[in-house]
Amino acid sequence: MFHFTRNHFRTTRMSTRATPSSTQSTGQPRDASADVLISGGGLVGQVLALALARHGLSSIMVDPADPIASLAPHFDGRASAIASAPWKMLQAIGLGDALRAHGCPIERIWVSDGLQPGEIDFAPPGDEPLGVMFENRQLRRALADGVAACDAIDLRAPARTQNIERAPNRVTLTLADGSRLSAPLIAVCEGRGSATRDAAGIPLARWSYHHGAMIGAFAHAEPHENVAYEIFYPSGPFAILPLNDLPDGRHRSAFVWSVQEADAPAYMRLGPRGYRAELLRLMGGILGEVEEIAPRALFPLSFQRATQITADRMALVGDSAHAIHPIAGQGFNLGLRDVAALVEILVDGARLGMDLGDAQLLERYSRWRGLDNLSVAAATDILTRLFGVPGKGASLLRRAGMAGVQKLHPLKGFFMDEARGEGGDLPKLLAGALV
Repeated sequence: MFHFTRNHFRTTRMSTRATPSSTQSTGQPRDASADVLISGGGLVGQVLALALARHGLSSIMVDPADPIASLAPHFDGRASAIASAPWKMLQAIGLGDALRAHGCPIERIWVSDGLQPGEIDFAPPGDEPLGVMFENRQLRRALADGVAACDAIDLRAPARTQNIERAPNRVTLTLADGSRLSAPLIAVCEGRGSATRDAAGIPLARWSYHHGAMIGAFAHAEPHENVAYEIFYPSGPFAILPLNDLPDGRHRSAFVWSVQEADAPAYMRLGPRGYRAELLRLMGGILGEVEEIAPRALFPLSFQRATQITADRMALVGDSAHAIHPIAGQGFNLGLRDVAALVEILVDGARLGMDLGDAQLLERYSRWRGLDNLSVAAATDILTRLFGVPGKGASLLRRAGMAGVQKLHPLKGFFMDEARGEGGDLPKLLAGALV
């Protein structure tokens, strides 16, 4: 059950109440105002709306997609690893009860270069896992239920934005149906191809890896024992991510398989027998016999980073600000870290009676998130290029370095903290506490 209140804290300003939550546009103009406009109703946008509501701030969330279409009842093969710190945030904002039973803890991460000796085995001390694996459909369902139960969130979907005006003291968003929505700040959670970011003239640093990521899931004979595997090949990394067992008791995992762009279509056309043979070859018998249990999907891999994550009365959040290689599973988690920082900054500003679109607040967000986003993006890019160098000599050097990390406990601990999302200046939500 979800409980949200608009009186979670006392401030010197009155928060503008959003109109009640709506799951579908009526087609009739409905003007409204709130504390924050959220453009984009995907996973990151919904987490942001719920986190704001948990602290007494209202939002209007606008998304062009039909929310019903995203709630397919069947597993489509898409799953996400939520690092331990963002998982604490999801629990703190009221999603724990809805999600806990669906999550599979990641208790170890085993990393190797082509299944050769010299691996790293990340196994944190204590009982806290490195992260939790969820099917994306379970995340979508829990978030949709949370949004629907919260009267501080006004969801306009499906709804199309016709115009955005960022005036000196207000942002006004006009929908195609004529509705005019306003707030002191707009948070852009539109994903990689953000039209709002592009219209604001924010440049991007971007390049293609000329690889595609094939995702899916398989049942396997041997239990995964809550271990995630990251196996690096010159053609691209292959990740195996543990999921809860199927109702019939079969063990299962999700996978992310990166292959060269030119080879991806051929792999996608392979029949079940040929694809199974390729999976077994990559896995080296780690989990025994396998069987595909979800449709395959293919996504092009590229790097993208906005040169600035704020503009006048605008903050970029999630993939609108940065989109990285999935090599370490940090993309979605980076977006959740953006949410935690932005919410803390806005709550602090509200307590001081500040305008939530004030340039000082946005500058604080830019400084706080800029370094973390840059360091993670750079690290994933370097790893992608480093492990993509072919040849026995390059492999030998990589394995020697990995063996060194395995033996150096302080360095290994640093990498585990980064994987958990617990490094650096941590927002309170990522520690599991409300702001």
